[in-house]
Amino acid sequence: MTAPEIRLLVPGSDNAAVRDLYDRAADFVMLESGTEPSDAMVEQFFTDGPPGVDFATSQKLGMFRPSGQLVAIADLAFGYPEADDAYVGLLLLDESCRGMGLGRTFLDHLTGIARAGNARRLLIAVLDENARGRAFWEREGFRLLQSFPDFKIGPKTHVAHRMWRSL
Repeated sequence: MTAPEIRLLVPGSDNAAVRDLYDRAADFVMLESGTEPSDAMVEQFFTDGPPGVDFATSQKLGMFRPSGQLVAIADLAFGYPEADDAYVGLLLLDESCRGMGLGRTFLDHLTGIARAGNARRLLIAVLDENARGRAFWEREGFRLLQSFPDFKIGPKTHVAHRMWRSL
């Protein structure tokens, strides 16, 4: 099997591919936001980041099959919540690609970028409702740091768990 390509995504040029992925991962979008995928979500992916982070340090990355189809996206930012942290704001896989090791492959890539950026910790947030996602992060060595009740995403209210691991 040919290894997937991971590269920076380009706003505008890659919007249609990101939208197509959101459509193929609509189960997560519905779990997270309570809404169907939309073009506004794509715009938000390319323009959003953690509070206080220099957007120029953020990386919006995509994982592509050899055929060119986008099968996963990730958002990596530096300087949140602490100056020497790296934060994965999103790691989203096509529903049909989950359980195939691609999440781990992508996470390994993100970890390499974070280490190269001299981050000391890698952090994520996982929704309480996303038990499968939390199990993935725990298998990868992430541990609970803090929980946030009443965390709003769109019309939904969640309990979000911030998790971390050393780099």
